[in-house]
Amino acid sequence: MNTVPKEMKLFVLILALTALGLGFSNDIISNYFKDAYQATAFQRGVIELPRELPGILCILVISLFSFISDIRIAILAQVFSIAGIVYLGFFTPSYTVMTVFIFINSLGMHLFFVLQDSIGLALIKKGETGKRMGQFKGVSTAFQMVAAILVFIGFRTGFFNFETPFKLPFLLAGAAFFMVMILLVRLQRRVHLPGSIHRKTRMVVRKEYRYYYILTILFGAQKQIMMVYGPWVLIDLLGKKADTIAMLSMAGGLIGIFFIPALGRWMDRFGIKAMLYADALSFILVYLVYGALTAGYHEGLLPLAGWAILPAYLIFILDRMSTQMGLVRTVYLGAIAVHPSDMTPTLSVGISLDHMVTIIFAPLGGLIWGVWGPQYIFFLAAGLSLVNLYVAVKVELPAGDH
Repeated sequence: MNTVPKEMKLFVLILALTALGLGFSNDIISNYFKDAYQATAFQRGVIELPRELPGILCILVISLFSFISDIRIAILAQVFSIAGIVYLGFFTPSYTVMTVFIFINSLGMHLFFVLQDSIGLALIKKGETGKRMGQFKGVSTAFQMVAAILVFIGFRTGFFNFETPFKLPFLLAGAAFFMVMILLVRLQRRVHLPGSIHRKTRMVVRKEYRYYYILTILFGAQKQIMMVYGPWVLIDLLGKKADTIAMLSMAGGLIGIFFIPALGRWMDRFGIKAMLYADALSFILVYLVYGALTAGYHEGLLPLAGWAILPAYLIFILDRMSTQMGLVRTVYLGAIAVHPSDMTPTLSVGISLDHMVTIIFAPLGGLIWGVWGPQYIFFLAAGLSLVNLYVAVKVELPAGDH
């Protein structure tokens, strides 16, 4: 019987606690902006600038600390995450000061988003990539669901509240990130990741990775639209609170526990190219339907309560499933990597490209919402997803990867 290595167990626990921390902070941040600052759709878009700018800076920070290992940089990332979210947990500062600490917290989160994939891939044995990556995502989804259950109970009972001096969910997030930092220190003592400690300070840009770059750019736009303005439809148009968002996250998490490990197995069985097709088609369907529903709510063609809001709930959940297809991009990059040491710098380039587009679409989405109507944000995303389909047709994979 194969035993799971201790370092793999540590990494899974790190992913679980990270998911809990994100569930208490990042996953309900839109409700915080609405309840604590009464943000409009345009202001919600503008707030994304300090939230997403760290994604561009990831490549600079990782290069700056290239003389230390990925795990040590991940430890530093937790320091930023803790500092930003704990301050907001104890204080309700002015709008400007709030954005500064949102930036600090986001810098830590984005650094870890890059590094967790690189660290995870380095721990996986050859031939188990799809399976293990699916399991990693499944663990994260399961613990996001646990966080969502606690958030639902907390806000429904009044134990959690964003209008009080202390924001308990944010303080719990800080505690989770602190535990992650301790576990990363333990992991560092057990693991030496090849190519991480002595990698060159460089930005990896190769023509072989051109379709990976395109996919990350598209995801930046799609993510920004659906992750920011998808919940905003429920919050602003339908008047839903954090407990409703948490309930939907619970449903998505419950499905994701089974869906995401299955996604890893499907990738091993059907191949990366087939899953790129599935990724593109799922995005197109989700955005077209959500755009049509949003038009109905905005124009008064659909009621804002009762049966008419159920399809919006369903699409919100399906989008969370579509978003998890992002692991296909990571596995695709691993399959075409020219050198194993390219992984972390290339992932950081991808994150930076993703967030350059994100910063453009943040205020643009709010502008489209206010001038033409919220539905056109989602129709735009559906149009962009046609490029995903084009990439799925064009990609070529090494022999043995199909």
